[in-house]
Amino acid sequence: MEQSGTEPHSAPSKPSWPPVAVPGQPSGDRAPETAADQRARKAEPDPEPTTASALLDELRGQIAKFVILPSREALDAVTLWVAASHLQPAWQHAPRLAVVGPAKRCGKSRLLDVLTETVHEPMLTINTTPAAIFRSITEEPPTLLVDEADTIFGTPKQAEKNEEMRGLLNAGHQRNRYVTRVVGNDHTPHKFATFAMAALAGIGDLPDTIMDRSVVVRMRRRAEGERVKPFRSRRDIPALHDLRDRLAAWARPLLETAAELEPGMPVEDRAADTWEPLVIIADLAAGPWPELARTACVRMVATEVEAEEDQPGGARILADIRRVFAAQREPDSLPTDDLLHQLRQDVESPWAEWGRSGLSARDLASMLREFGVKPGNVRLPDGTQRKGYMRNKFLDAWRRYCPTVHPVDPPPGVGPTTD
Repeated sequence: MEQSGTEPHSAPSKPSWPPVAVPGQPSGDRAPETAADQRARKAEPDPEPTTASALLDELRGQIAKFVILPSREALDAVTLWVAASHLQPAWQHAPRLAVVGPAKRCGKSRLLDVLTETVHEPMLTINTTPAAIFRSITEEPPTLLVDEADTIFGTPKQAEKNEEMRGLLNAGHQRNRYVTRVVGNDHTPHKFATFAMAALAGIGDLPDTIMDRSVVVRMRRRAEGERVKPFRSRRDIPALHDLRDRLAAWARPLLETAAELEPGMPVEDRAADTWEPLVIIADLAAGPWPELARTACVRMVATEVEAEEDQPGGARILADIRRVFAAQREPDSLPTDDLLHQLRQDVESPWAEWGRSGLSARDLASMLREFGVKPGNVRLPDGTQRKGYMRNKFLDAWRRYCPTVHPVDPPPGVGPTTD
């Protein structure tokens, strides 16, 4: 029997989709899926569509009409993010949507046009001060939409000038994070709420602290032959508003139910906090959406983990050092000079061109100090000693910051994307 979108008060059954184990992270009390579990799940029939899942399908189709997203998973994620904006009072965390691209004309602003007409209470923040924003956030928060975010955070000078905006966006990711300001002639301290979902579009990555709290969509220019429908306000906004209103009518009676749900998540820590509202929306809609949501979560989180490792410094240097030790057949230690030589040999790494003459011992020590790894005297096979690094000093950092396996495998029955 088709599930009605107007009978929302019964909580959906707990999904059978299993969490994906991430090496180096605790698995809690979640038992790993066995081979028998996998066979049983493969044998299950495809879920029947519901009225609510058809509504999400319609929203996904409307977004795809005007914008080409980089992957099927990204399109699913944006669809769920829009729907989640209509239940913000239910969430513990307000996921950011980071819509970033390497250049102009990647569709970032067009996507924000569509979001503006479909999310709950859109609030465009172009040239809006942080003070005006947090004074506009109530227990029924708006959905913040920030275009051209690179003009706010694009350079160190701009980022420093807009540090208050970054702090507002970071604080607003979690419920009950307030800013205190004095108001009135008597300068009475007053707490202002910051909790609100936000979409930010811009060229290049946003500050790390915002990206870490975001569902990240990496846009790209349309290829030859890819076509979208031009967005015309007079013609297209009425249909989008009708869809927005039907989304709200479906979602609002589910407020209490959504607030109580704790879905099984395929990722952990902050990624789980950020994606949980999207997964809850999918579970409430039922049909194919619970599996689509978790597939999108797994793949998009894994993509960002890999992107983080590709950045100079941070997890990138740890991952490259691990590869050097592996290539040397896992010696107990390596002299600093040998380690630097091997790092500079990788033509795809930034280390040969780091600074004026390549990565130096001082540079290396400075990067690794943040992870608790320090150089010391190491003994060589000939009995001499030199400055270097012990392999066992890296084990904890490797386990925490660059696990060897990422949660990229889709659930059985979900094929690879064609992008």
